[in-house]
Amino acid sequence: MRNLFRTTTFLAIVACLLWSTAFAGVKIGLEYHTPFQFAGIRFTISGILMFLYFGKPKRYFSELKHNLKFILLLSVVQIFAQYALFYSGLNLLPGSLSAMIVGSQPLFIALVAHFSFNNDKMTPLKTFSILIGVAGIAIITLGRTKVEMSGYLEYIGIAILLVNNIVSGYANVLVSKHSKGISPVVLSSTSLIIGGLMLSVVSIPVEGIHLGPFPPEYWYALAWLSFLSAAAITIWFSLLKRPGVKVSLLNVWKFLIPVSGAALSWILLSNEKPDFPSIIGMIVIAISLISLNYANRREQKLAAQKEQK
Repeated sequence: MRNLFRTTTFLAIVACLLWSTAFAGVKIGLEYHTPFQFAGIRFTISGILMFLYFGKPKRYFSELKHNLKFILLLSVVQIFAQYALFYSGLNLLPGSLSAMIVGSQPLFIALVAHFSFNNDKMTPLKTFSILIGVAGIAIITLGRTKVEMSGYLEYIGIAILLVNNIVSGYANVLVSKHSKGISPVVLSSTSLIIGGLMLSVVSIPVEGIHLGPFPPEYWYALAWLSFLSAAAITIWFSLLKRPGVKVSLLNVWKFLIPVSGAALSWILLSNEKPDFPSIIGMIVIAISLISLNYANRREQKLAAQKEQK
């Protein structure tokens, strides 16, 4: 049983389930706070929580010092750039369209990995499986709300979110390639703190300063988001560092985020009920995940046979 809890599949599912709860928290937070400032505070608190959890200040600052250039680059890419693009694109698009574009992120990450690693190429089966997953996201999204385009700003929003997907892929590749010699906890903590502070600083001239007062639900949302960011990103970084883990296949588990998000809304919200398109979309995503697991095992088997020869 202990071995099950340590498997890449189990931990990837846990991280994605945590991320799926973020939508409700962000929605509550943005009712009372501006996007960049709220995100900056959230990530800074997340990083501090991980620093306290790590509990070894000397080792923490030693790893920070020896990996400062990489940590700064990752902070800019993974936290600052990605979330600045995410919130900027979100503000220009209807929710249904932005959810569909963000939901297609595994496809873009797989393409970035294809050009970054010799052992993580797009095969016909892998490409087909990922496209099935994207189709599942589209079915869920279009089944719940209609996508409507009303102006040129929305095309800019689409472009911004597509760039965000590519940046996300680059961040995953960075961690997988260059994070040896640094603890996942230190890496996630330092990048969250630095990236969060960057977002906070940029938010002042762009959004002004908002000091409240805020209602209790805002603080509950901020507390949960801070915890889940710390936990999910640390788990994800630890998985990306594992030998043999492929960036493209790991990120396919992110197709679970909208699925679990929809399921949670059915459980927690009285006005949300299961609908036919969502159930069909979930089945399609399940087929995608099964197909990709088959593709992964097939690749591992072929690699093992080559080594034996």
